[in-house]
Amino acid sequence: MQAQPHLTTAPTAAIAGRTMRALAHRRYGAPGLLSLEDLPRPSPGPDEVLVKVHAANVSIGDHHVIDGTPYLVRVTPYGGLPRPRNLVPGTTLSGVVEEVGAQVTAFEVGDEVFGEVGHGAFAEYAAAPARALASKPRALSLEDAAAVPWAMAALQGLRDAGNLQAGQKVLLNGASGAVGSWAVQLARHLGAHVTAVCSTRNVERVRALGADEVIDYTKADFLQGGARFDVVFDAVGNRSVAEFRSALTPTGTYVACGGGGSTWFGPLGRIVWMMLCSPFTKQRLKPLLAEPNAKDLALLAEWIDGGHLRPVIERRLPLARAVEALRHVGEGHAQGATLITMTS
Repeated sequence: MQAQPHLTTAPTAAIAGRTMRALAHRRYGAPGLLSLEDLPRPSPGPDEVLVKVHAANVSIGDHHVIDGTPYLVRVTPYGGLPRPRNLVPGTTLSGVVEEVGAQVTAFEVGDEVFGEVGHGAFAEYAAAPARALASKPRALSLEDAAAVPWAMAALQGLRDAGNLQAGQKVLLNGASGAVGSWAVQLARHLGAHVTAVCSTRNVERVRALGADEVIDYTKADFLQGGARFDVVFDAVGNRSVAEFRSALTPTGTYVACGGGGSTWFGPLGRIVWMMLCSPFTKQRLKPLLAEPNAKDLALLAEWIDGGHLRPVIERRLPLARAVEALRHVGEGHAQGATLITMTS
């Protein structure tokens, strides 16, 4: 049996009692360049809370930030030039409030929360803006709640960018991934007729999430059949904008959730093309720019507690096996969320 990849471990170098185990991201490259180190715990700012992390969700975006490609990511707040700006990667988490900033009134020490932090989630402690957190869904364990924040991309893509309405027809490209699994459930909950696209191994699982129709892309071209969808939600970016437009009704909406593009600019070329085409068509071409916020997190928690949504979790790995988790997600064939857990 092949040995599982583990992180390089650096020696302890911080004050006892105020340290934490964390992934250190000191240069761009493959996940194997990360090291597991003892670092000082962050201190929360006036509008932040310090969260004792129970689990973090690994996303393809985390992989891009660590790898530094597309190179455009290096000039964003998540990147940095010439080396990573943020020492600890990881954007979404769940955990327990350990300290509260002076201006925070929404949370108290001991509250169970989940949300998005921008960076720092791959550690035992993370400082997070209070506005980007919400109380954990009662129906989920603290660990499972780490998978929920990525549902915001699906929610905002369908509800806001796509303006999806009950009775409309929606095509979901990439329906089995971390975002796509939520998109299937949310589109169904919003009352749409859902056509989901995935590979053979995921057909039955996606159908069980609520898809009305499932297209196996290894056996059929999901864009054939002419204009028939009111909304196309694309979480893969593996076909051109023109091809996706051919599957839209004359006034339909194409929502680009990410993926695709060049090594240098990633999906930016697709976004520019959409902007150039938009003035000349009645179809709406919308890039998704998800905005983390407590209101949408609370809404998702309400729907989860009501039994309408559930997280799909493929793997749970401890912090020491984070390299394995990142490599798996980076391959682009995830079947739901991959979690890094901070407990044994």
